[in-house]
Amino acid sequence: MTKELSDKTEVSVGLEALWQALSKDLAVTIVKVIPNIVKDATVVEGDGGLGTIFLFNFFSGVSPVSYEKEKITELDETCHEIALQMVEGGYLEQGFSYYKTSFQLSAMGEEKTLVKVKISFDSESETAESVQPLKTAESVLSFVRCLETYLLNDA
Repeated sequence: MTKELSDKTEVSVGLEALWQALSKDLAVTIVKVIPNIVKDATVVEGDGGLGTIFLFNFFSGVSPVSYEKEKITELDETCHEIALQMVEGGYLEQGFSYYKTSFQLSAMGEEKTLVKVKISFDSESETAESVQPLKTAESVLSFVRCLETYLLNDA
């Protein structure tokens, strides 16, 4: 049975700049935003649109897994919604049979955006289910805050 966790945060970055970094430029942006975690990121299939598959390689010792592949399974440029489903590696090697992270961006002003995050998952293990989704929700929000800092200072 698929379960969900949701959270949200506000960032002091305009909607279009945040959308560009989180969707179209993700493979480039993620390495710059969390360079201590993601060693490299590449597009292994697709053109950045729906169905695109990314390969994220992690530094050893930072993550219990060395890589993960994620596929864009939802993309709505009008509503600024994107969902990435893990298709290989990552949490799928830690007791999960399904894992998807969704983002919905909404403008709150010229330089302020509301980011809603939803994590959907199926697990084969009670231990994985009790720990990982909560940890991931925190890390996704942390990534959004790091992305905000990057866009405000370095981009």
